[in-house]
Amino acid sequence: MNLRKALITGGSGDIGSAICYRLAQQNIHVIVHGNRQIDKALVIVETIKQRGGSAEAIAFDVTDGEETQRLLTELTASEPIQIIVNNAGIHRDAPLAGMNREQWSQVIDVSLNGFYNVTQPLLMPMIRSRWGRIINMSSLAGVMGNRGQANYSAAKSALHGATKALALELASRRITVNAIAPGIIEGSMSQGNFDKELIKKIVPMQRAGTADEVAALAAFLCSDDAAYISGQIININGAMA
Repeated sequence: MNLRKALITGGSGDIGSAICYRLAQQNIHVIVHGNRQIDKALVIVETIKQRGGSAEAIAFDVTDGEETQRLLTELTASEPIQIIVNNAGIHRDAPLAGMNREQWSQVIDVSLNGFYNVTQPLLMPMIRSRWGRIINMSSLAGVMGNRGQANYSAAKSALHGATKALALELASRRITVNAIAPGIIEGSMSQGNFDKELIKKIVPMQRAGTADEVAALAAFLCSDDAAYISGQIININGAMA
């Protein structure tokens, strides 16, 4: 029996790698995407294989629509990718009054256009298989907004609308589409921005979340047990919202 295949974009980051490891434990073949961090993706693949799992690495720029489509078409030539985790994202933080056009466009391009570039070529093979899971990684910034992140908040909020619309389009095909919106999560993205005392003040649970906790939620949404959950924006933020 062939394993289900999952593509995790931004798979070499803290949350992305945690999702890769968790899905591999569920007997899923994991395709670890990296762009500038392909070396880290290869390490993750090797670790998964050492633990008895199945994985491969792939490198491409999610903002390059033509190259992304070409590679993904090759990947699905023989069998579909049935699980997509759109996790690639970047920060270019600045107050909007001082934000240049490049800072605005780069963030929108990765988080929003990247979602289209990756997801659209994989949809017809997934639809023909009549089973699929699509998870779009959002952020608390997309739910509540955040100072200095008008670009990031806009991209993630737009992703919420796309999530709900696509869920409606695919509901009859046994394909679910959901978004996960993490709050403050331990790792390189939050390191240096939030000290423990600040976290205690702003997070009701008085701690940061972990990448493994986010990965556990993602893994559940990818499972057969989550077949009736679709079109949802699921917060994981210690009761911040």
